Amino acid sequence: MKLFQKMLVAGTALSLIAPVASQASETVNLDEINSYVRSESPSFDSNTFVDEVKEGLAKVNSRVDGIEARQNNFEAGAFSDTTTMDGKAVFTVGALDSPESGTNASYLNDSVKFQYMYVMNLNTSFTGDDNLYVRIKSGNGATNQVGDPPETKKYSAFNEKGYGTYLSSANQNGDALKIDKMWYTMPLGDKFTFTAGPKIENYYMHGTTPSIYKPVLKQFTLGGNAAAYGASTSPGAGLTWTGDNGLAISTNFTTQKGNSGGMLVDGAKTSWATQIGYTQPRYSISAILNQKYNGWTDGYFSTATGDNRGGDGSSSNIGLRGWWRPAETGTAVPSISVGYDTSSIDATTNDNTNMYFVGLQWQDMFSADDRIGLALGQPQKNESETVSPFAWEAYYSFQVNDSINVTPAVFGGSNRNGEATGDITGVVVETTFKF
Repeated sequence: MKLFQKMLVAGTALSLIAPVASQASETVNLDEINSYVRSESPSFDSNTFVDEVKEGLAKVNSRVDGIEARQNNFEAGAFSDTTTMDGKAVFTVGALDSPESGTNASYLNDSVKFQYMYVMNLNTSFTGDDNLYVRIKSGNGATNQVGDPPETKKYSAFNEKGYGTYLSSANQNGDALKIDKMWYTMPLGDKFTFTAGPKIENYYMHGTTPSIYKPVLKQFTLGGNAAAYGASTSPGAGLTWTGDNGLAISTNFTTQKGNSGGMLVDGAKTSWATQIGYTQPRYSISAILNQKYNGWTDGYFSTATGDNRGGDGSSSNIGLRGWWRPAETGTAVPSISVGYDTSSIDATTNDNTNMYFVGLQWQDMFSADDRIGLALGQPQKNESETVSPFAWEAYYSFQVNDSINVTPAVFGGSNRNGEATGDITGVVVETTFKF
């Protein structure tokens, strides 16, 4: 008899005991009733609930298996727990007063433009000390196809290198999300770091930060983005040694089209840079030698004839950088970043160029985390040029909240492209959304 049947019989029998006992007569045998109840009462031992427990556990296991299957499906489409992501979107509205003549000037105009840039940064560690970095980027700045005739080129007011109006936030992917950067870095012992990747630029592998000025225009990055630090996203690798006292030495190379034509081969456009620098909390100094071969040219902070064109396109470029910042922000004393480049081009004549840069930056002046910036300098120019090019920018950047920043800026230049043409002036307002 099953457990529940036994309990039913027992309960029924027990409910009869009291009335039967109260009305017992000589014909009622209470001993027999008690004996029957005892014989039919449930008996509990170690095997009593075995079947019920087995049945319940089977149901629980079935449900756990279902939950685990759904969890595995979810985790298959999620990041690993060692991957982090951050990013930003930048809206840019502005206009440019371009020169009336000069190289590419006819493709610029003073109409108001509205463009965007969107970027995602992914970092993954496999050992806790290494890092795989991937940057995904998109934007709708003007783009050009190889072989486009001059009359169809889509020069943009804020993507033009020749006049220095190329914004740091500019992107020309034509609304397509693309892998913009990709490299892997790992420690080699306590002092060395090795970096390699199919999409990297030299300055990501340097051991010393050349400048702390945060620019609006790309020409003012790296303490002057000219011959010594000018780079191109390409396959490359590098090694950095970092000492305990602030000294750092790095050497690295990148080769354009190294994914198809081969790295470090004869005829390949290659940049090999070696930097030595010394950094303390409030100041830094550094020097770099960047050897460029086989037609490598630079254009962000250069005139039309100062970007290492001529001869076989090879050059030796020396860059000096330094920066200093005050002990406290919110004072009238700014941080100062300076840069100077000199280059020797493998050409028969007019083979020397030079560049200088000064960047001033004030922080926390009117509100927390705001920033005032002022930069000026001479673009890289060839010694044969008879005019003196000059470029500048000024901006105020303030935080709307922890995630939104607004930066109004003005910029300009005179004889910027190495031509005695009219001055150039631009104005933009950039809104940055960080996540």
